[in-house]
Amino acid sequence: MDVHRSEPPREAAPSVERGAGVTLWRQIEQALEAEIAGGRIPPGGRLPTEQQLSARFQVNRHTVRRAMEELERRGLVRIQQGRGSFAAEDVIDYQVGPRTRFSEVIARQNREPSGRILRVAEVVADEAAAAALRLRRGRMLWLVERLGLADGRPVSLGRHHFPQTRLPGLPDALADGKGSITRALAACGVVEYARRSTRVTARLPSLEEAEALAHPRNRPVIVTEAVNIDAQGVPVEYGVATYPAGRVQLIFEF
Repeated sequence: MDVHRSEPPREAAPSVERGAGVTLWRQIEQALEAEIAGGRIPPGGRLPTEQQLSARFQVNRHTVRRAMEELERRGLVRIQQGRGSFAAEDVIDYQVGPRTRFSEVIARQNREPSGRILRVAEVVADEAAAAALRLRRGRMLWLVERLGLADGRPVSLGRHHFPQTRLPGLPDALADGKGSITRALAACGVVEYARRSTRVTARLPSLEEAEALAHPRNRPVIVTEAVNIDAQGVPVEYGVATYPAGRVQLIFEF
């Protein structure tokens, strides 16, 4: 009686060609770019490890690393030490205008806004905060650190400074308002506030910022310094916000 034995599946042939006039790392870069563009690796999806890609393309890990570095430089992937490599998410258009509210901005992008208060502390006003809030240097402020998320992904890290004498109940209002700064201010009597000024710069992130935003330390972040005023024109907030440059672009409305 004949016995038919099934053969083990053959490994797919590597999709790179030696001697094709295009370097191997460039061919790997192009292959992965096509998979990202075609949706095989969705936005935010994890890419195979260097070891897996080395086996797939039958090249050494240095060649794979060169391709990944180029994809990261072009903003197509983000590499997180200890976590792996991920396809870049769609860029969020963050609109800055006279009335800038995080939840409203994110919801207009058809994304689910959420936030998490990381810290509420009493701090002494430094020169920048005192000047912005028109206070004497050394006055006590509330510092509220808040992580803003869109569809569960971090897109902003805000450090909000408020005059303590005017808003003594702010920490309790934040707890009652489930972390919403707008609701907390309303509970403290500041029903409406507007943006007076925004200053934008760029720099490399600190270790804390990189970890909170899941952002590489060797790629810049966008930093805004903003002052919000009440209906009478009195400053009520001085905020410094950090955004991952590959995930957020600022659009100014007038």
